[in-house]
Amino acid sequence: MENFMSMHESELGFECFSNFTPAEVFVQGCAGFTNQHDIEHIIRAQKQMLQRFEKTNEMLVNCNALSQIHLQKATTEFKKHVQLLNEVKKDLENIFKRIKIMKAKAAAQYPHQFEDAMNKIQTPIEEEDEKAKDG
Repeated sequence: MENFMSMHESELGFECFSNFTPAEVFVQGCAGFTNQHDIEHIIRAQKQMLQRFEKTNEMLVNCNALSQIHLQKATTEFKKHVQLLNEVKKDLENIFKRIKIMKAKAAAQYPHQFEDAMNKIQTPIEEEDEKAKDG
């Protein structure tokens, strides 16, 4: 079989490729079909694109690092704000609870005066509601 291949290769003029694999022979054959100037142009374009991609990658790495720092700061501030809001909520709940207790005590001690005061407070609000509906 080896003798057949070398005879076949000698007929086709490929005896100089006898030490190469078939893939290498194929690549060498294709290289003869291409223009060297075009290949150099392609390689130059690929190097330029590689440089651009490397610069872009470096910029993205820097952007990612900055974003991570900003996220950490924002997260810390957000946690502080959430804690503050929870404290304000507790304070308001406590205030409303105290107001409710004070109203109940006033209603128990001074029922007629409390009722009159509540009517005076609710009347302007009801009038404003009616004006808003008419307007």
